[in-house]
Amino acid sequence: MYKYHDIKTVHLEITQKCQAACPMCDRNENGGKDNKHITNAELSLADCQSIFTPAFIQQLKTMYMCGNLGDPIVAKDTLEVFDYFRQHNPNMWLSMNTNAGAKSTDWWRELAGVFGRMGAVIFSVDGLRDTNHLYRQNVNWDNVERNMRAFIDAGGRARWDYIIFGHNEHQVEEAEQLAEAWGVERFQKKKSGRFFSAKSIHKEKHQAKNRKGVDTQLIEKPKQNEHQNLALQKQKEIEKTYGGMQNYYNSCSIKCKVAEEKNIFITAEGLLLPCCWTAGRMYKWWQSDYRVEQIWDYIDRAGGKQGISVIENSLEKVMSGGLLKDIEDSWTLPSLKEGKLGVCSMKCGTEFDPFGAQFQ
Repeated sequence: MYKYHDIKTVHLEITQKCQAACPMCDRNENGGKDNKHITNAELSLADCQSIFTPAFIQQLKTMYMCGNLGDPIVAKDTLEVFDYFRQHNPNMWLSMNTNAGAKSTDWWRELAGVFGRMGAVIFSVDGLRDTNHLYRQNVNWDNVERNMRAFIDAGGRARWDYIIFGHNEHQVEEAEQLAEAWGVERFQKKKSGRFFSAKSIHKEKHQAKNRKGVDTQLIEKPKQNEHQNLALQKQKEIEKTYGGMQNYYNSCSIKCKVAEEKNIFITAEGLLLPCCWTAGRMYKWWQSDYRVEQIWDYIDRAGGKQGISVIENSLEKVMSGGLLKDIEDSWTLPSLKEGKLGVCSMKCGTEFDPFGAQFQ
């Protein structure tokens, strides 16, 4: 894939904590109780100073916080970590994806100052006052509006990602107009790929629950074709050509998205993997034993969690440990059963890309 000195982008998951309970997020069971396999791990400023040396930061073009399980605004040291990167690389791009529902206006104004013009916040807001909380459960609209406006008014560059569901598709135009009025520089209509099932089941809906396990909103696909993910419409064609999604994953060519960006992913536990998708297979809440997932074969061959820990080892040592090459070598194996890494086929197979189609 690439070496330590080639890295240009760091995707940092600073925390597994989140105040929200989104029903399609792996940190909870359909918006209900927390994923039993996670520990709410979080990286501190001291951790990040140890992991990322000033010399390494100077070689980067981008550092962004998003992750699989947590929201950066819930972590204690998010602002300080961004400031640390900015101090050692004034010209790199900094960004963060967030639900916007936490921290004070002072915090948001300070973040705008750290980012300057070389950075942006991507606000994940899926509706308006009466609908955003139906998917972004436990996120308070007043906090969202207050924080977005504080960041923008302080000179911050804001982008708005709006996932379109059946319950909010009637508000897309209104939200876009509001974004313009607030000074958001880009409004992204996001056509969710999360209604896809690798088991060739065509998902139309997803039942959300609250922390007590009681059913809340029924999350449904948008009804208008213009709001639907085009890749999902292609699924039937793929299944017909290959005889099922599993056959497609066995035989598809892979073009790695993060290899093009020279990107690495650091989890809130301080583990290095090539991307959030590979890391995202580690702790599936519906598995009683999370280690049944295929990614653990690769982690074990790299020395287990200890072998890929950038807290217990230097980042350079982990990069030279063979995990990335092992994953890359799997792409030419005959099938998933014989070791081809399935998550790579799912996310970077060249003929079927629900992730990329979200933004089309």
